[in-house]
Amino acid sequence: MTAVTLDVAKTIIAAAEEKAQEIDVPMCIAVMNQGGNLVGFHRMDGALLASIDIAQNKAYSSVSLKLDTETIHEVSQPGESLYGLGTTNDGRIVTFGGGYPLEDADGTVVGGVGVSGGSAEEDMEVAQAGVDAFEG
Repeated sequence: MTAVTLDVAKTIIAAAEEKAQEIDVPMCIAVMNQGGNLVGFHRMDGALLASIDIAQNKAYSSVSLKLDTETIHEVSQPGESLYGLGTTNDGRIVTFGGGYPLEDADGTVVGGVGVSGGSAEEDMEVAQAGVDAFEG
C-alpha cells in the first residue's frame, strides 16, 4: 500500500501545478489521504477563492466514494441511481469533474486529488497530471 504522505502530496501538487501553468489557468490543488484528511494544498496566484473549498471537496468526494467526480456527475443525474447525491455529506460531495481517487498498485484507494479553478475539463486535465505523477 502506498500511503499519501506529505512528500507524495508535494509530488502530486507539483505535477498538477505544472499542467495548470502549461494551460495558463491558476488552480487550487488538494490532496487527501485514505481517511479523507487533507495532506497537502496549494493555491496558485490568481486562483479563484471559491476554488479553495471546491478542490478540497473534489478530493474528499473521490476518496470517500472511490470514484472520480465525473463519474459521480453521471450517476447523480435525474433518473440515475444516485440522483441527489450532491446534497449529502453537508454538501461536500462534488458532482462535476476535477477529482480523482488515488489507487495503489493493488487498486486500493489510498487517497484523492481535487483541482478547481477552470472549466470541468481543465480541472480534470490538471488533476489527471497529479494522478499520473502518483502512479509514475
